Amino acid sequence: MKKINPQIPVIIGYFFVLLFCYAAVSKLLDFENFQLQLAQSPLLSAYAGFISYAVISIEFIISLLLCFPQTRVVGLYASLSLMSGFTIYIYLILNYSDFIPCSCGGILEKLGWTEHLIFNTICVILVVAGIIIFEKRKAPRLILPAVFCSSTIVISSAIVIILFSSSEYIIKKDNNFTRRFLLHPVLEDKSLDLALNSYYFAGISGNNIYLGNVTAPLLLTTVDTALNTTRVLRVHLDKSDYPFRSLQLQVKDSSYYLYDGSIPIIYRGTLGDTMVHTISYQDAFFTQLAIIDSLHFIIRTQSSQNRQYMLATLNLPEIPKLHLYPSILEKQIDGVFDVDGKFTFSPNSTEVLYTYTYRNQILAMDKQLNILRKLHTIDTTTIAKIQTRRLSDGTHKMSAPPLKVNGTVASNRNLLFIHSNLKGRHESSKMWKRASVVDIYRTDQQEYIGSFYIENKGKTAFSHIAIDDQYLYVLIEKELKRYRFREPISKYFN
Repeated sequence: MKKINPQIPVIIGYFFVLLFCYAAVSKLLDFENFQLQLAQSPLLSAYAGFISYAVISIEFIISLLLCFPQTRVVGLYASLSLMSGFTIYIYLILNYSDFIPCSCGGILEKLGWTEHLIFNTICVILVVAGIIIFEKRKAPRLILPAVFCSSTIVISSAIVIILFSSSEYIIKKDNNFTRRFLLHPVLEDKSLDLALNSYYFAGISGNNIYLGNVTAPLLLTTVDTALNTTRVLRVHLDKSDYPFRSLQLQVKDSSYYLYDGSIPIIYRGTLGDTMVHTISYQDAFFTQLAIIDSLHFIIRTQSSQNRQYMLATLNLPEIPKLHLYPSILEKQIDGVFDVDGKFTFSPNSTEVLYTYTYRNQILAMDKQLNILRKLHTIDTTTIAKIQTRRLSDGTHKMSAPPLKVNGTVASNRNLLFIHSNLKGRHESSKMWKRASVVDIYRTDQQEYIGSFYIENKGKTAFSHIAIDDQYLYVLIEKELKRYRFREPISKYFN
């Protein structure tokens, strides 16, 4: 039998020295951001200050232990303990957390969470192999090293699991509101395999649904509302030499619009025509856009003085084109995250809706941004439960996991559909793992209509919804699903 090279544990040890030193130095160089990322964790937010120093110190200490022959085996066991804890934590975040925070510096910041899990698992296997090879030189029987390795993994994992299960999940808490679930308000009747999970709804016009694609922003996909035929249009820009970050598509009536608010530009094209033309350039930067008609828009932009969000109208025929309304979005904490929300503008309504993400409020406005009504969702979150910090470069970042109240929204006529992120009183935890809740509100007056569930696909909830007078359309994983409205909802559209 070929003898195993005794230098393998040394090589493995130096690999972890490089890994831990690089990770620790990377965290130190961007320490402020590292602390913020830790504070966003569902598990670590309460201990972010202590852990930010402890993790860096432990990584340096383990690196020192691995450098010397006398302490190398201790360093390997310490590496196994740390990597086991990291691995089970990432597994729990991916599979059991309702809130997935940012990654935490160093090499990990360049990887997605799934890649983190794979990388850490390989590291655990590698360090176990190093320990076994190292210990085999002392004694041919490996029972004791195997027991030590198993115990280290189990203890580290158990500590993380106990902390995770006992941590205060922001979204898992029951709230003091009670939903009224409607009796079979929607019925799934058809689905279409889209082959990709990167689509979003660009709009509904006539008998067609229009889809944009985040990975192919110049493709406009048309699906008939019967979900029978699909056509793809490749869009050509009249001028395209801009450093776009995220081009978005919207369809309104017989036109489609392409824009990227980080570049102050809006294109417009006619449905069926591949060429889009610039209709607005250098008029305004924006983070969201609602299309009123071909020349009039409502945008959400940021103040050049304090970088807080505000609403504005962009009317291309007028001089000046841009009119700012800094007082509409009411600041509670930072004027950025606390006023975050989503526009909805139904083709069957003259009102623009702005639904706050982190508080239970909906603004109903006319096309000139006059507030018509301030409506409320049924939960009790009147003040945004967020913690933010302004960094030295002027940007704002979350410093703790937020309480996200409202998710994806869609509207039609005088009804607003909201994917809720809060579990109400007496609701089944088992059902919340299987399905997502949609709440329905009237927008012409303060009235909660009721709620219903949309089944998840495996562990994945739907990502986008769209509505017309007959159907609710849902994008979930790689599928477009159609649900027929039944009497509890359809009566509002008839």
